[in-house]
Amino acid sequence: MKNDTPVFDAMRFDAQAGEEISTGLMGTREAIERDGFKVDIASLSYCPREWLNSRGYIDHQLMRKHPIPWVT
Repeated sequence: MKNDTPVFDAMRFDAQAGEEISTGLMGTREAIERDGFKVDIASLSYCPREWLNSRGYIDHQLMRKHPIPWVT
């Protein structure tokens, strides 16, 4: 399992605050843009493909199901 899939924080504009705020989602650029959110380029991270759900976002249950085997 490789950490080879780029993922980003999904941001949305909050009119009351007058700024972009996090949605709490992290996913692929394609998923974020498809759903009308803004990609936070500075949040670039990499994760295994196995952690992404069918919508293209990181799923915490899939993370537990497919843990990264750490070498010591």
